[in-house]
Amino acid sequence: MAALLLCVTGGCRGSDRFEFDPSEAVWQSFSGEKALAYAAQILELGPRPPGSDALEVSRVYLENQLQSFGWTVQRQTFDDATPRGPVTFVNLRARFTGTDTATPPGDLWERPIRALVCSHYDTKLIEDFTFLGANDPVSSMAALLEIARVAAENPDFARHLELVFFDGEEAFVKYTATDGLYGSRYYAERLRKWPGHLQPAHGVLLDMVGDQDLKVRVPKDSPYALVQRLFLAAEEAGHRAHFGMGDNALLDDHVPLNNAGVPTIDLIDFDYPYWHTSSDTLDKLSAASLEIIGQTTVLLLEQHLVPEE
Repeated sequence: MAALLLCVTGGCRGSDRFEFDPSEAVWQSFSGEKALAYAAQILELGPRPPGSDALEVSRVYLENQLQSFGWTVQRQTFDDATPRGPVTFVNLRARFTGTDTATPPGDLWERPIRALVCSHYDTKLIEDFTFLGANDPVSSMAALLEIARVAAENPDFARHLELVFFDGEEAFVKYTATDGLYGSRYYAERLRKWPGHLQPAHGVLLDMVGDQDLKVRVPKDSPYALVQRLFLAAEEAGHRAHFGMGDNALLDDHVPLNNAGVPTIDLIDFDYPYWHTSSDTLDKLSAASLEIIGQTTVLLLEQHLVPEE
């Protein structure tokens, strides 16, 4: 989980214009209870390291949920070398179609978007005990699913987003240039090849956001302008007390995105005593915390990142 290398870029990179309509704001519709219910269903699958049968079942679960909210899902499948040998990884990309069945799938992925909203969905491979990963990564997976549901209430807003579930965020041994962040590194390599007018202007990464004592600490090297937007959104949502600046840089899936030229902020509460232990279980999560992170993220997107600057 690494440093945020963010620079805010102005102007809309896509040709589709979005202007925020306060009457259609959906951030208040985010339900922490619904997000917690998604988390409980995912955790029933057990550990879900890359390449496992359980991770494939979780993929199908995510696909079914997203499709039920009106999102079309694309699998981004690739093989990569790991300290455990070659592994097949699968990122999930989702874009909103709703009831618009006239949109050809090919055109869907050529449509300009304004923002990426991301989470990883693999659990760390731990063989000494059963690791379920309730906060890391199920809390952010569940929050992203609920974001998908509420964003669909405003199709004009939802169509400016791409939701991404990264595979292989966890290192098999330790984070190096070739171990860990497999999915986001692969995605970012492809992102570099997108035509300029299709490049998203912003990215938001969620990771470890369900702690009962939620204290999101933005990496200290985050660009001031984007931090200002986050804190303003948190203030407007009534959740400012839960957001602050961190003391350190963190290695996480936002790093490859920033390196690829898409300014991306990492919303993470890394002060979590159960991290990578057998105690990272459902009872450590809070519906209230999920609601705080979800409402703030959606408000940030719909009022400060998706509208044209």
